[in-house]
Amino acid sequence: MPWSPQTVMSQRLEFVHAVLHRAPGESIIDICRRVGISEKTGHKWLTRFGDAGPAALADRSHAPHQPAHHVPAPIATALCQLREAQPTWGARKLRDVLMREQPTVAWPAPSTITSLLTRAGLVTPRRRSRRERSAWLCRSPLTPATAPNDVWTADFKGEFRLGSGPYCYPLTIADLSSRYLLAVTGLAGTATEAAEAVFRRCFADFGLPHVIRTDNGAPFAAPGALGGLSALAVWWIRLGIRPERIDKGVPQQNGAHERMHRTLKADATRPPSASWPAQQARFEQWRRTFNERRPHEALHNTPPATHYTASTRVLPRRLPPIEYPLDAEVRRVMSSGAFSWRATPIFLSKVLRGEYVALRETAEAEWTVVFGPLTLGTYSLALLAFVPQLAWTPWTPWTPWTPTPVSPDVT
Repeated sequence: MPWSPQTVMSQRLEFVHAVLHRAPGESIIDICRRVGISEKTGHKWLTRFGDAGPAALADRSHAPHQPAHHVPAPIATALCQLREAQPTWGARKLRDVLMREQPTVAWPAPSTITSLLTRAGLVTPRRRSRRERSAWLCRSPLTPATAPNDVWTADFKGEFRLGSGPYCYPLTIADLSSRYLLAVTGLAGTATEAAEAVFRRCFADFGLPHVIRTDNGAPFAAPGALGGLSALAVWWIRLGIRPERIDKGVPQQNGAHERMHRTLKADATRPPSASWPAQQARFEQWRRTFNERRPHEALHNTPPATHYTASTRVLPRRLPPIEYPLDAEVRRVMSSGAFSWRATPIFLSKVLRGEYVALRETAEAEWTVVFGPLTLGTYSLALLAFVPQLAWTPWTPWTPWTPTPVSPDVT
């Protein structure tokens, strides 16, 4: 029978002794069969005994002479240096960038790189929050981004205090399809005027998107206003851009933008810069790296700049007039936020003051009120009441309409 584990060393010695003092005519094979081992194993132990004596019959370590994940020193140094320069990049991104910049080097697998960085103390385990595991909570149908400029996403990254004292509110704008970061601008607050200036520069540089997706905070939405319409959203509608807001409390619906914010926070705000110019220069440097060098997994590990092209819809010098069907009744919203129709003031929202809205009868004693392609609600002649109900449902066919000098409030 095979050797017992408890007496392995003694039985190996007995086997060697039996071979060395075997009877005439007895072969090594006969002795191997008698002790229950193969001829190959018997010759192995005889060879070891002949080379180094009884001590060689002890079990040797099965550890490889070189670890399976051993990384040559120059390669390990390059990986660690890039990780220190880009502490938010994972193993795949580090490997993809180095392969693109040094294609002749045999870079190790991502799992090996992760092990190397962990041993070097360059990886901090991150606990996933419940919010990240609940992406299925997204409910509203959102506009798909199949090409650049189909959907832009925008948001304010949480404020932080600069070294000189004031708070900085970074406004970020990105193209959803290509992940290209259009702007990272530090502002002193979330005022509409400052945000509009940033969007105006983006529109001038990159053209107009079809949709801009945001959350429900200022200045993108106005709490208490009709449908949450803000002055910024009204301006977008005049430019032919559809404002799209995610559900309240569901930031996962703007997940790509939120993920970018996490990297922005880690790379470009900790620690904060001492002054506004220094912080903005840091934002711009980070934006260039994000767009031109950092690989993105959603883009098959290529940088966003290789996928983005500017929009063909240019920013007009003047806001184009809103076009309504010829059979619609057009009214101008007064400074109070109401318009007059059939001697009755109908209040909408002060953010629409100076704008033209239209009414068209869509049911018996019921008129639909629209602002461009945006349905605002219905006015019931029976109830003499306006019922808000926002929906993006443009009337077709579109027929140009131009305001006349006659006062639109005259019925």
